[in-house]
Amino acid sequence: MAEYIELSYWDLALASIFILLNGALSIAFRLGLAKKLFIVTIRMIVQLSIVAFLLKAIFAISSPFLTLIVALIMGLFAGREIWARQNKKLAGIWGYSIGAGSMMFAGFLVIIIALKTQIQPDPWWNPQFSLPLFGMILGNIMTGISLALDNLTTTLIREKRAIEALLLLGKNRQQALLPFVQGALRAGFMPIINAMAAMGIISLPGMMSGQILSGIDPVEAVKYQILILLLIGGATGLGVISATIFTALRLSDERDRLRLDRVK
Repeated sequence: MAEYIELSYWDLALASIFILLNGALSIAFRLGLAKKLFIVTIRMIVQLSIVAFLLKAIFAISSPFLTLIVALIMGLFAGREIWARQNKKLAGIWGYSIGAGSMMFAGFLVIIIALKTQIQPDPWWNPQFSLPLFGMILGNIMTGISLALDNLTTTLIREKRAIEALLLLGKNRQQALLPFVQGALRAGFMPIINAMAAMGIISLPGMMSGQILSGIDPVEAVKYQILILLLIGGATGLGVISATIFTALRLSDERDRLRLDRVK
């Protein structure tokens, strides 16, 4: 089995040539993307470098309280991203709390069960295992929830008259909103479904590829990747369903009225 190959800074600089080439092509075709490419590349390098040093320190300290604090901070930032990606947001604290709360509920539930039963590091909350896994799970839940909630609020606003007509005809809010909730759930599930369908045939996931490049047996790398995808799929489903249902309830009331006044 091949040994781990350490990359030099020169290797990274050499790889950046392709980004520079993209910037030059953007200028040549007048796309207006050269500046944005430069900024996001520098931002990515700075962010990952900071994360590397932070994780190194956290791994060395190995404190359950520090690990929990870092996980909560990750969840809070991810919740902010869910809120920011929606064109139409719930007004007040609800706009942030439903997405963030659903995501962290699903993420913590799945990661704790996985660490305690399948992965079983010692100790079970070991930050070297828990934080990277939690980050992968959060990223996928975040995408699913943001798509579902954006779809739901946008569709309810567009179909306001049709929904109110159904309510006037005697439908309750569950019956009137069900087709739109189903559409939002489909939108939220679609990214993880597409990712799982393409896995292995069209694409090789980054985690598995990284393990293989570091010298791990491909069979073991695949087993870990399957585990991660199953965890991501389950957590995404829990997060999307809970966030969509709570948002639908917030946009209606017990008197079977549509409450779009609660949209910012």
